[in-house]
Amino acid sequence: MTMNQRKTIELEEGWDFMEKGITKLKRILEGLPEVQFSSEEYMMLYTTIYNMCTQKPPHDYSQQLYEKYKEAFEEYINSMVLPSLREKHDEFMLRELVKRWANHKVMVRWLSRFFHYLDRYFIARRSLPALNEVGLSCFRDLVYQELKVKVRDAVISLIDQEREGEQIDRALLKNVLDIFVEIGMGQMEEYEKDFEDDMLKDSADYYSRKASNWIIEDSCPDYMLKAEQCLKKERDRVSHYLHSSSEQKLVEKVQNELLVVYSTQLLEKEHSGCRALLRDDKVEDLSRMYRLFHKIPKGLEPIANIFKQHVTAEGTALVQQAEDAAGNKIAFPNANDYFFTGRGAAGLQEQVFVRKVIELHDKYMAYVNDCFANHTLFHKALKEAFEVFCNKNVSGCSSAEMLASFCDNILKKGGSEKLSDEAIEDTLDKVVKLLAYISDKDLFAEFYRKKLSRRLLFDKSANDDHERLILTKLKQQCGGQFTSKMEGMVTDLTLAKENQNHFEEYLGNNPNANPWD
Repeated sequence: MTMNQRKTIELEEGWDFMEKGITKLKRILEGLPEVQFSSEEYMMLYTTIYNMCTQKPPHDYSQQLYEKYKEAFEEYINSMVLPSLREKHDEFMLRELVKRWANHKVMVRWLSRFFHYLDRYFIARRSLPALNEVGLSCFRDLVYQELKVKVRDAVISLIDQEREGEQIDRALLKNVLDIFVEIGMGQMEEYEKDFEDDMLKDSADYYSRKASNWIIEDSCPDYMLKAEQCLKKERDRVSHYLHSSSEQKLVEKVQNELLVVYSTQLLEKEHSGCRALLRDDKVEDLSRMYRLFHKIPKGLEPIANIFKQHVTAEGTALVQQAEDAAGNKIAFPNANDYFFTGRGAAGLQEQVFVRKVIELHDKYMAYVNDCFANHTLFHKALKEAFEVFCNKNVSGCSSAEMLASFCDNILKKGGSEKLSDEAIEDTLDKVVKLLAYISDKDLFAEFYRKKLSRRLLFDKSANDDHERLILTKLKQQCGGQFTSKMEGMVTDLTLAKENQNHFEEYLGNNPNANPWD
């Protein structure tokens, strides 16, 4: 039968047939006894819509079928879905919502197949919302708009229960929050406006209450441990059921309440704050402090400032101890050598003092590298701290002179420092690093040149390689002009030795030669 000969299907007749198929679909969704659609039934339903849309006017019922498609969803939602949701509360309501949303998507998928011809021609020509969008919009306008506040509050309540240590159904929350995302049909506005904003506010309130108690009850290390665990758990929540776009916002809220609000109070705690951690060498706690505060804008600045103050105090104390030891003829604390009056003993004082400063630098450089992740802010703090006390005089002796004397003692024969070659190289490297903090480097160069000339002229240098090594390090640190004269001295003495050796070798090979002829 051709299209002209095909029997016309009236709207009421055609819709009666379609309603039977829709009723069967509803029964399947409600879990009632019903056989699944066969391919023949599916084709009959699709063909009915096709025929009703391709009849000549006034029997082209495309517009009416488009409207009835939407009415089918509205009738099902009002008669079955909303009543089942209204009678349930809290977690039971959430479970019912997840089930109803899943069923609704199945219904949209099947009905849009039955009515597919509308999508292909009628909707495309009229620029109307597609069938899938119409179906999902019905759920959004009728179910979501009515229940979104109750759903949001129920979800937030479960999140707070989990924060208090209770077990919750994370998969349920994931499915519920997926509805907030999916209902936006590609946009995050519903998730953000209807759930996330309130969730973030509740999170801030929750951690504000917690922090106000913890800051009073806990030590700084214990507080930081709790803060770190809370942040880890919040990131864990994002990975399990919150949308990934919430992570940064949530973490910032928690950081603000736990760390930013109480940062000064936490860092300045008298017996356990940052100063106490530095004093007691609490490396693990300092590392945790860095991990927590480095993610906060300007969060590291107060820690770096305390670090600078602490190192400055430690270095200044070393200077004072050296002054006291020299003036009062007492032992230098923790040193094996004792200071006495007189220039020889004063030289020993300088050696021990420089060694102590090197040890101090090693210790806090390790803090910068290990605890503070090599952060430039702490390198700057360490530099500024050492510049303070490395430029102080000790018993009338400048740091530049003491460093030069220290090097001389290591490099000359018979020095008090008995070190292996490897230890000498390491120590010289550390001395050159200390030189970076000395403001008057030219004064160091002057003292160093004098002591170098004495070593070379009187053959007191223990090892030529070590002499060249420190000059190379100084050249790298201060530039070629700084070491040019010193390098010339070493080169001249080396050439003189070589000439002397050649001359002696010549005399040995020519016993009759008279060197005075």
